[in-house]
Amino acid sequence: MRVTFLQAPQKVSKEGHGDAVGSVTFLPCSCCLWLSCFPETLPAGFSEPNMANSSRIQNVVPRPGFSALHRLRKKRKGQRMRDPLDDLLLKTLTSQRAMEERFLQMEERRFQRDLDAEERRMQLEQRRFELEREHEFRMFNVFAQMLSILKQSHSGSSSVAMPRGLDFSQALSEIEGMGGRGGNLQEMRVRPLAKRRVDVHGFCNPSGFQRSPYLSARGNFASIFQGSSEEGYKAYHADKYDEDKNPNGIINFGTSENKLCFDLMSKRLTQADMNVIDPPLLQYPDWKGHLFLREEVARFLTYYCKAPAPLKAENVIVLNGCGSLFSALATVLCDPGEAVLIATPFYGGITQSVFLYGNVKLVYVYLDSKITGTNTRPFQLTVEKLEKALQDARAEGVTVRALILLNPQNPLGDIYSLSELRDYLEFAKRHELHVIVDEIYMLSVFDESATFHSVLGMDRLPDPQRTHVMWGITKDFAVSGIRFGTLYTENQDVANAVASLCYFHGVCGPVQHKVAQLLRDRDWINQVYLRANHARLKAAHTYVTDELKTLGVPFLNRNAGFFVWIDFRKYLKTGTFEEELLLWKRFLDNKVLLSCGKAFECSEPGWFRIIFADKTHRLQLGMQRIRKVLEEREQEILAEEKEQPCQSDQDGKADSTDEVIFVSRHQEPTCASSSSLGDLIGLLQQQMRSSDWLQKNTAEQFAQEKPEIYDVFNKLVGKQ
Repeated sequence: MRVTFLQAPQKVSKEGHGDAVGSVTFLPCSCCLWLSCFPETLPAGFSEPNMANSSRIQNVVPRPGFSALHRLRKKRKGQRMRDPLDDLLLKTLTSQRAMEERFLQMEERRFQRDLDAEERRMQLEQRRFELEREHEFRMFNVFAQMLSILKQSHSGSSSVAMPRGLDFSQALSEIEGMGGRGGNLQEMRVRPLAKRRVDVHGFCNPSGFQRSPYLSARGNFASIFQGSSEEGYKAYHADKYDEDKNPNGIINFGTSENKLCFDLMSKRLTQADMNVIDPPLLQYPDWKGHLFLREEVARFLTYYCKAPAPLKAENVIVLNGCGSLFSALATVLCDPGEAVLIATPFYGGITQSVFLYGNVKLVYVYLDSKITGTNTRPFQLTVEKLEKALQDARAEGVTVRALILLNPQNPLGDIYSLSELRDYLEFAKRHELHVIVDEIYMLSVFDESATFHSVLGMDRLPDPQRTHVMWGITKDFAVSGIRFGTLYTENQDVANAVASLCYFHGVCGPVQHKVAQLLRDRDWINQVYLRANHARLKAAHTYVTDELKTLGVPFLNRNAGFFVWIDFRKYLKTGTFEEELLLWKRFLDNKVLLSCGKAFECSEPGWFRIIFADKTHRLQLGMQRIRKVLEEREQEILAEEKEQPCQSDQDGKADSTDEVIFVSRHQEPTCASSSSLGDLIGLLQQQMRSSDWLQKNTAEQFAQEKPEIYDVFNKLVGKQ
């Protein structure tokens, strides 16, 4: 007989009480049902309630003794079943896994080495390609020079002529020839300007530029125009040196700023007399400038220029900087296409003001470092050189209207004597030329042994109606951020014409008040500012020149301005402006910005301008970086000379003189006026012997690959 027992589920809480919160439901097992039906089978002491309670407790909390015994038996069983082969197999598998991981690591390293080797190979290939391109253009330049010599020889001249200067109209015609203002719009958008050779003597960099259909030819030219090493200044502003925030940034030895007197100027410009706002200062002034300012400027120039008679306020015009004065004077003195005469090297910003903005040509009077007599100096301007440049320009049909003089001269630091100034002014009078004299560094002559002579201090001007003097506070008062320049001219027609342009170049009223207060404080200027400024300039100049002497670098030893004109020609592998640019980039890569000679239209490659008007710690770090570049460059040149001992005999130094330190005789660069046809032919033969360029490149291939350059080459030959 089969009996089935069924018992309802029971709820037991964790504490053993039924119907409690958190209770668990249990179903009785078959053993429990059997014992409940046949209690006689229970051992002594057991009862149904006891067993029920025991069942509930056992389900709620496991018995400790049973669990420990179970674990012990399981452990002994595992030990009895363990085999030594298992250990051996485990070790084998572990070793195999380690070997596989090691193999994978070695494969990854090999793959990475292959990638690095391929990357280096690509870099070397790219460098080889760049060198080939540079060599091609170098050969092209040599050909162009030879053709120029042949043309001059045919016309009776055997010397290499330097470019006369900058011709805005010619540059515009070149750009208009790249597509003009008409034609297919899409074609103008995609046609790169770099495929045309625009020769404005180093001031255009059309690489990667595309002609904009939205700009005129003049606008396109302005967009690619580059003045004094724009690339370097952009790099500097993106990575400025800061002693705390950016100690590895670029140190700026290229911008002509006085950074030695910020403490003095900030204190003076924040005094109570400076912070005045009257209603007239917030209204439109006389375009020449407020009368109170022009009167103060006249008194200031009378005192510091040592004028023989008081200067008049009616002859003073105020603009926002001397750059604006240059562009305004070029506009009112010259018609578009006419020219001004200027000696090189000169401050490159004049090119932007006169040539780019005023559409006026620049006719260069080339100066060089060669000493021609006992009383001469490097880069000396003479009337003979002025006469030659003027006559050459007139022979080419160029109308010259003015002469620009910089005194003290930037970048040379020369101070013209009274006799020299008189000779220049007499020359201008003979040819009815206006003379624009820039005296912006007149109070920055920091050595008592040097004497500055202002044009306004002369007893008699040869042609006062054509003599115009400009000055500003930017340099002498170390405030390049305050744009203020002043013009003094006795010609009222010129004054009124320039004043009409002050509508575009005016100075705001509060700044005019501050400048007037500054110029009025004669005691502070003489007793505090000028004494401290001159002492600091002299100390900084001494430090930099001593470092140059230690390096054995030639330089012009002058006592005016913020700059030293340095001869780095011995660090050029070849005497070219391309090598000069490479050296300039080498300095920039080593986080120091200089100005190369090409930025000043210097006729000799290898000259650089360095600014010393800076704090001592920046001067020290900057000179350390310069030293590093020069030492590396010297080692490279020595290594190349050992490989090619007969390649060059040029020592790259200037002529000996008391005014130039560590200077010896040198061979003139091939682009100077003393170059001969034989020198250029020898250079060409040397490059042809050391290269297979002619074998790899034919005229037909060159015409197909670079049709625009080929057209320019044909023009040089005279076929078109």
